[in-house]
Amino acid sequence: MRKTITKIFPYAVATLSKPLVLTGIGIVAVVGLIFYSNRNTGPAYETVMAKTGSVSEQVSVTGRVKPSESVELAFEKSGKVRRALVSVGEKVGTGQALVTLDATELLAQLREAEASVKSMQAKLDELKLGTRQEEIQVQEVKIANAEIALEDARNNLVDKLQDAYTKSDDAVRGKTDQMFTNPQTQNPQLKLSTIDSNLENDVEWRRLLLEDNIFPKWKTSLGQLTTRSDFAAYIAEAKKYLDEVKVFLDKLSLIVNNPNSTYLVGQTSTEIPSSWKTDMATARTNMNTAITNLTAAEEKFKTAESNLALYGQELALKKAGAVAEQITAQEAQVEQAQAKVENLQAQIAKTTLRSPISGVVTKQDAKVGELVSANTSVVWLISESQFAIETNVPEADIAKIKIGNPADITLDAYGDEVIFRAKVVAIDPAETMIEGVATYKVTIQFNENDTRIKSGMTANIDIKGEVQANVIVVPQQTIINRDGSKIVKVLASNNTVEEVKVEVGLRGYDGNIAITSGLSNGDKVILFQK
Repeated sequence: MRKTITKIFPYAVATLSKPLVLTGIGIVAVVGLIFYSNRNTGPAYETVMAKTGSVSEQVSVTGRVKPSESVELAFEKSGKVRRALVSVGEKVGTGQALVTLDATELLAQLREAEASVKSMQAKLDELKLGTRQEEIQVQEVKIANAEIALEDARNNLVDKLQDAYTKSDDAVRGKTDQMFTNPQTQNPQLKLSTIDSNLENDVEWRRLLLEDNIFPKWKTSLGQLTTRSDFAAYIAEAKKYLDEVKVFLDKLSLIVNNPNSTYLVGQTSTEIPSSWKTDMATARTNMNTAITNLTAAEEKFKTAESNLALYGQELALKKAGAVAEQITAQEAQVEQAQAKVENLQAQIAKTTLRSPISGVVTKQDAKVGELVSANTSVVWLISESQFAIETNVPEADIAKIKIGNPADITLDAYGDEVIFRAKVVAIDPAETMIEGVATYKVTIQFNENDTRIKSGMTANIDIKGEVQANVIVVPQQTIINRDGSKIVKVLASNNTVEEVKVEVGLRGYDGNIAITSGLSNGDKVILFQK
């Protein structure tokens, strides 16, 4: 070496027997000479070895720890708080009562509804069992009494029909005939004179009609009346004749009570006797009584007849027993009453607020005695275990993630060395826009419960995506895109460069890419040329 340097730089060597001393200028000159001598020895390449390995995708995001379940509880209906059973920080189990409302009124309604069910059920059982012999006997007694009442009504009606004729005959013949000349002949004449001759003629004609037609027919008809006769015809006939008698008496009363009317005795006019006026009033009163008595007797007869028919039908029904339709209808009534009970039970159940999860009370606003409104939250809960993380993944990375993908999580509270295992449990299908970028909410749940995990902690998440194993792996920057093809440069054994067309697979999160064809294990792939 020394000789080479001496030949090149003889002036730089003081003597061969003394230590070699180079000045600064000499060192620079030597280095420059070496660089110059190597400058034209050919191109130098930075290469990497293509080797068999695996490539995996990974998405790194951040998020915040939250309970996997959190709920706000409210009553469906308003009411007064009766008891507050939990406080903030208290652990509760699924189904545990938290707050109750006053249910006094509902409980009273429930007892009434339950009693109604028992009553309806008893009726149903009675229908299915059939009528007892004692009930049939009672009904038979009712019928016997109704038959007696009907017979009494028949006799009473016969009496009143006869009495109507008697009172009519007495009113006309016994009380008013004294006011006529020849009253019971074909030419009855009034002994009274009034200024209304038409009224006099009408009264005389009506007296003739009663004597010559109505009374004879009525008497003959009543001669055939018995308690088994068709009362309808006799009642209609009696009402018709009573009306004729009443009209006659009303018109005659107008004459008798007219102050201008006079009583003719021969050719002399004198004052109408007061006894006539009294008899006239009595006659009219008796007629009204006859009409009233007949109407009452008719009603009594109809009522007795109706009762007997009703009791007979009831007895027939009791002997026949309940029909299928009756039992079905009563069963429906029982079901309706039971449905009311169940509805009230459901309402009472809603007066108790129960925990849907096992967790911890984070807030409790219910106070005993105060009114709470419907759908107003009064208790807040978070799950005691099973924390989760919600994070927003950019659109460019969301395709790399699937439900079930594993994830490694570190929490700022414990540093990067403490790793928690987790997995993706949900991916929202709809996007969430954040600062104009489309992202998708991804939920990640811890695999195991860990007391170190707290709600609200900041988490750094590495979500593991797809993995391609047993493939040729090279850095992504070795890939050249040319005319739609992918090419890599390979340094051959004779130091020549070959361009090889390749097919690529998965791009890894670490900068590598999978080569599915075109390269072999051990190929020297040019990373860059010096």
